[in-house]
Amino acid sequence: MLNRIVLIGRLTADASIRYTPNGKAVTTFTLAVDRQFKNQQGEKEVDFVNIVAWGSLAELCANYLSKGKLAACDGRLQIRSFDGQDGQKRWVTEVVADNVRFLSPKEQAHASEGGNSPGDNEEIPF
Repeated sequence: MLNRIVLIGRLTADASIRYTPNGKAVTTFTLAVDRQFKNQQGEKEVDFVNIVAWGSLAELCANYLSKGKLAACDGRLQIRSFDGQDGQKRWVTEVVADNVRFLSPKEQAHASEGGNSPGDNEEIPF
């Protein structure tokens, strides 16, 4: 069986990091991904896809991904459910990232700080 998804889009907000009770980092962010075709009104439509990254990849994403930045994500599709506070079952569809590539150019501030941020088109494999 194969469960792979590759997306390229822009972040809708800054990546958000938190830590599990056992100290593992988890970062979430949403990519706005353009659809290939236009609708009947001639407008491009956009899908908003939730991304989850774990561990050291989560920390890198939280440090270098912010609203409007272009990023590529390679991972697997995950669909899970939980019971809401009202007792109704809720479903969540998200991509669990295995690789994230930062596609926006380096900002000048990072270059003057000694270039500690990932470079243009640098892949962070995990």
